[in-house]
Amino acid sequence: MTTETAAAAATAGGTPPEGTPGARRTASGPGRLLVAVYAVFAVAATSRALVQIITKFHEAPVAYLLSALAGVVYILATIGLTRSSAVGRRLATAACATELVGVLTVGTLSVVDRDLFPDEAVWSVYGQGYFFLPVVLPALGLWWLRRTARPTPPAGRPA
Repeated sequence: MTTETAAAAATAGGTPPEGTPGARRTASGPGRLLVAVYAVFAVAATSRALVQIITKFHEAPVAYLLSALAGVVYILATIGLTRSSAVGRRLATAACATELVGVLTVGTLSVVDRDLFPDEAVWSVYGQGYFFLPVVLPALGLWWLRRTARPTPPAGRPA
């Protein structure tokens, strides 16, 4: 694709394919803020889980292991969102989808039966301890991935 074609596609409201001038990258524009928030959550959730597992694992093993899982998911989402490759996009999509399912499941279980989680996990009560960002982040991540995706050619037109 030539620079003129890429510019025309961008002007027409489409996104040129990755690797061409003007292509939308997942870690550009507002995506930078998304990556930064995911990176902060990756460090916060992982560190908190490690400290809890080391110091008081016997008190709430499920909650602390779920927090560790959340940390790993945040790390994977951060890595995926920084890459504009197809593999990076798939990794970010899988991480955001896993996070959304996890926070909705754990959030619901923690509201329905508080005894399941004697201590809070990152995703408890839909991320209440983190200002509900754990329930908002995956939705924003999935939206951003869709927004920055390459456009699909109309039916009958070659790619």
